[in-house]
Amino acid sequence: MKNIFYLSLLCLSIIAIGCNKTAVDKMATGGIDMPDNVTINKNAWRAMAPKAAAARSISIGDYTSFELANGLKVIVVENHKLPKVSYQLTLNNDPIQEKDQAGYVSIAGQMLKTGTKSKSKAQLDEEIDFIGASISTFGNGAFGTSLKKHQDKLLSLMTEILYEPSFPKEEFDKIKTQTLSGLSTTKTDPNAMAANVASVLNYGKDHPYGEIENETTVTSITLDKCKEYYNTYFKANNAYLVVVGDVVPAEAKATVEKYFGAWKKGQIPTQQYKTPAKPEGTKVAVVNKDAAVQSVIRVTYPVQMKTGDADITAAKVMNSILGGGIFSGRLMQNLREDKAYTYGARSSISQDKLVGNFNASASVRNEVTDSSVQEFLLELNRMRSEKVSADDLKLSKNSMAGSFARSLESPQTIARFALNTARYNLPADYYNTYLERLDAVTVEDIQAAAQKYITPENAYIVVAGSKDEIADKLKRFDTDGEIDFYDAFGTKVEQNTAALPEGITGETVVASYIKAIGGADKLKAVKSVEQSMSMAIMGQEATMIMKQKDSNKFAMAVKLGEMVMQEQVYDGTKMKSAGMGQSNIITEGPELEKMAEQARMFPRMSYTANGYKLDLKGVEYVDGAKCYKVNVTSPSGNKSTEFYNQTSGLLVRSISTEEMQGQSITQTSDYADYKAVDGVMFPHKMTVSGAMPTPLVMNVSSIVLNGTMADTLFEVK
Repeated sequence: MKNIFYLSLLCLSIIAIGCNKTAVDKMATGGIDMPDNVTINKNAWRAMAPKAAAARSISIGDYTSFELANGLKVIVVENHKLPKVSYQLTLNNDPIQEKDQAGYVSIAGQMLKTGTKSKSKAQLDEEIDFIGASISTFGNGAFGTSLKKHQDKLLSLMTEILYEPSFPKEEFDKIKTQTLSGLSTTKTDPNAMAANVASVLNYGKDHPYGEIENETTVTSITLDKCKEYYNTYFKANNAYLVVVGDVVPAEAKATVEKYFGAWKKGQIPTQQYKTPAKPEGTKVAVVNKDAAVQSVIRVTYPVQMKTGDADITAAKVMNSILGGGIFSGRLMQNLREDKAYTYGARSSISQDKLVGNFNASASVRNEVTDSSVQEFLLELNRMRSEKVSADDLKLSKNSMAGSFARSLESPQTIARFALNTARYNLPADYYNTYLERLDAVTVEDIQAAAQKYITPENAYIVVAGSKDEIADKLKRFDTDGEIDFYDAFGTKVEQNTAALPEGITGETVVASYIKAIGGADKLKAVKSVEQSMSMAIMGQEATMIMKQKDSNKFAMAVKLGEMVMQEQVYDGTKMKSAGMGQSNIITEGPELEKMAEQARMFPRMSYTANGYKLDLKGVEYVDGAKCYKVNVTSPSGNKSTEFYNQTSGLLVRSISTEEMQGQSITQTSDYADYKAVDGVMFPHKMTVSGAMPTPLVMNVSSIVLNGTMADTLFEVK
């Protein structure tokens, strides 16, 4: 078990202000000069808030822009605090649909840095590291930074990567494998599941923002498609280059001409898409996550908001008051402080040149999922119907002004502002006058923005969680009372409403499983089991050896080579858990109860006798096969969900939720490759996901039944 430590740093600053008599007198009167014959209380100013000054105009910093003959648009931002320089290259084409190969743009971007015509990936990495530089490539551009003195070497490598990528097949295969591995975690991450479905609903699958990468699309990606993308869009006239650092404009122009002047320009395809619309009414979408004890809620819909719109500042202030980051936001105060439904509830509203979106979200306990949705809708409606207080408006403005001021400390912020000004044709002083626009926002502006952009009556309510626990309670929020169900990647899932065969119960499903793996008589004859498995942990090959005897003795060890990384031993009454230099003997409590269940060689043999509750929920698909879904509750209250193949009777998946370091972790175990060992069927491949960043795949190398096994192996001491 991995321990997670949280480190908090508290920084305190004390500022001493010396005030002369005149200053004190002015503070005591709100900044008003008083006649000499008027006596004031010199300490009264301490109880009075200072009078707000008018919003100041600010100077964000100068930047220089120019365009090369090949169409490359260049922005230069000087910053001489450090002897460093960075080059950010951003493509400017319309978003594109990737269709049945969704994901190829990202992979094409990653491929650029995997080798050139004259250098391998290893050689590139070595030369970049040698000068202490960093170069990254993406589907929409590239970024490079180094010390100023290494600028020429940096740009030599960066342009070689840009002009002469070799697209090596072995690196392509490696990136695809890594991408597929990353996608597998989406199936168990409720936040990713909810985000995927929200994107599909908001934009539609025929819009580039509604395309979702999945195992099928990534598997379909070809190297030729990646090359085609590069050859089509990586053109000089389709890019902005932002230079930030220890440079002056004349020098930067000469340098850019030298390294980027030879970059070819070309014809860039344009795209047009139908503008996504909000739903008619309120639609509830559930993404099922069996055995989850929490639900992720997203109230979401598309919005038409573009950078530079006249009411964008009022909309941002409105969202800040609702739930855009400050702790006093209404969603946070309601769902966390008042109701204690969640650790945090937030909202966001985004602008985009095609279409933006609104989101309000939180993770809540299953039992308060419907109540939480009710409170979300209440606060959204209240935002529209009630004017905000002057105090709330002032607090939000102050917070946003402070965040803006802090952001100006970074030269990358200035570069981003300059890029936005150029890309979206904003007024030259757009960001310089931001504080003035912020200060001018009124209570009436906030309500007008809310009535325009907050539309709970036309919204998607996406909930990722255990459908068995939450779905029926959410029907009341759907305009037509019909809930739609989706998988983790946004594909609509039709619910199997066919009646179960007569006489089928949770108990009969488990009985069929017992028969499928060998039958009760065969299983009772097994007195000991020893299994050896191999797996990859942190890039290294590990071995797990598990021993069980007499249905109440258990020993397990995970080794890297000859080094034991983790060990558990249970003698039937107490257990020892050891690893990473620590050892602990447990004689009571929930952990011991779970170990007692795990120690049983064939625990489903005794489900009924030991008081397990088996609730057959119906038939669902697992990897394309129909399976009986059974919710299992142990005598100690532990819950899990098990799936049994309808044809073979074999267990193919189990899902359970564990508490680890104060967090609820849902773990999915998939069982495959069943083989007979002395007449008993055992899965020889097990995949565990949810508890770790990437799935853990265990392959069984050997299973021995009824071998010699000394009782001393199970001594707890």
